[in-house]
Amino acid sequence: MKKILIIAAVASLAACSAEKKADETATPAETVEVATETTAADGGPSIGTFKVTDAEGKVSIEELRADGTYTSTSEGEEPKTGKWEQKSPESFCSTPDAEESKQTCYAETVGEDGVWTSTDPDDGSVSTVERVVT
Repeated sequence: MKKILIIAAVASLAACSAEKKADETATPAETVEVATETTAADGGPSIGTFKVTDAEGKVSIEELRADGTYTSTSEGEEPKTGKWEQKSPESFCSTPDAEESKQTCYAETVGEDGVWTSTDPDDGSVSTVERVVT
């Protein structure tokens, strides 16, 4: 009887070991990088669609996706793409896909009047930002 229990225990351990080895050799599922939920200057999520009007009145629609990429479209122009990062509600950064592009971080605030603004650090120009609710 003791021999049977020992043999059963050894067989059980061998089966567990083989099962673990099979799990280790299995191909891992493809992972998609997803941005952790961040907060924009207006208190809502950074992910979404936004209407941006620059100092000259030019309007662009920016779609910020959870995978950290964006598309910006303006009337009469080719869409622009790149990567985005919301470092804090007051700091939105973008890196265009164009060659030799650098990351630019914009200071964002919502004034007492409720207007959301984004200031370009390079030239000080101010754009207004509106969340597009779909």
